[in-house]
Amino acid sequence: MTRAEWESLCDGCGRCCLHKLREDDTGRLHHTEIACRLLDTATARCTDYANRKRRVPDCIRLTPARLQKIDWLPPTCAYRLVHERRDLPEWHPLRSGDPESVVRAGVSVRGRVVPEREAGASEDHIATWPGNWPKRAGVRPAIGSLEGKTP
Repeated sequence: MTRAEWESLCDGCGRCCLHKLREDDTGRLHHTEIACRLLDTATARCTDYANRKRRVPDCIRLTPARLQKIDWLPPTCAYRLVHERRDLPEWHPLRSGDPESVVRAGVSVRGRVVPEREAGASEDHIATWPGNWPKRAGVRPAIGSLEGKTP
């Protein structure tokens, strides 16, 4: 895939831009409803995507190689789905032709999150929904549906 094709996989849901907490003793991951300071909570879009790494040093640029080590991407994430050799769901903008299909499917964080600067204690904002496949999003694509294709 070209870089532009790779970037086009992002559905703009904003779930990867939510803070996560990892327990030191068990390694257990907890999703929160706290949005990165660059995420516009009304649109679920990064306000400075081109400079995000400079402004938020722990922001991760997703690459096929990095996906091998990342365990926190939501199950709806197209990067994760392609890595797992699954098809993109019907609501993904590359299939639907409509960026609002992500919102209608219940995948977007739009209007559901707390801005980082207003959140307070992260522990008070642990949420399960960012790590789950929404019911409105339909059935998760089966493994093996992209057999033979490389991301």
